[in-house]
Amino acid sequence: MREMDGWSVERLHAHHSQALRVERVLYDSETEHQRLRVIENGTFGRVLTLDGVVQVTEADNFIYHEMLTHVPIFAHGAARRVLVIGGGDGGMAREALRHPLDEVVMVEIDGGVVDFSKEYLPTISDGAFDDPRLDLRIADGAEFMRDTEGGFDVIIVDSTDPVGPGEVLFTDHFYGHAKRALAPGGILVTQNGVPFMQGSELTGTLRAFGTLFSDASCYLATVPTYAGGPMAFGWGTDGDARHVPLETIETRVRESGLDFGYYTAEVHKAAFALPGYVKRLLP
Repeated sequence: MREMDGWSVERLHAHHSQALRVERVLYDSETEHQRLRVIENGTFGRVLTLDGVVQVTEADNFIYHEMLTHVPIFAHGAARRVLVIGGGDGGMAREALRHPLDEVVMVEIDGGVVDFSKEYLPTISDGAFDDPRLDLRIADGAEFMRDTEGGFDVIIVDSTDPVGPGEVLFTDHFYGHAKRALAPGGILVTQNGVPFMQGSELTGTLRAFGTLFSDASCYLATVPTYAGGPMAFGWGTDGDARHVPLETIETRVRESGLDFGYYTAEVHKAAFALPGYVKRLLP
């Protein structure tokens, strides 16, 4: 990421970039694993970047976090244990812990992300790190997945893009270990980038899912700061949770008493309706 005349320019893609005006730099430091930066922007509020790539913003993070948590949890219908790989800003734990779960295990490789998120992005976690149901592990997610005894109803892979420390979370071995860590009827969901710009990420994940699960697909959500069209989330399960009727999802949402900024029962069902160019990326 570099700044030009007060703009912070992200160059994640070879032929496309995006820029955010920098009102103020709040944090800029390099850890053992990655460069962490927090800037303020007039539209998106505080923005976290890792190695120059936008990861989360105060203004639109609710879309990403709601869709990666509530879609599998409401589809499952009886989840008690959830595993989050990554998610150091605490947003995924925040949304998962709104449900009456027994436990959320969160495995983040970089403790520095957690520490500075508490200080500089407290609205993202919104108290999740203080919830006694959260079991935070500072560890390598791939190693944890390989060694865990499992028994998770939902596993959420909230990874960065498949470069650097996040690359191992996109391998066939990792997905195989994740499958083993699921309880019967469990659901695995993954962050798979913007398929218009990063189609190979989705194809690679779903190729692996197709060999592991009886139901392998993806669903979509539009997050403004992840430019290039809707974002894709991989979906893998051996159950029939993707096809739970709308009326059942509506009942579960109503009985939960929860309110959301993006997620609704209708959005839940519609998210699995894929445009042609995305369908063609599925193996």
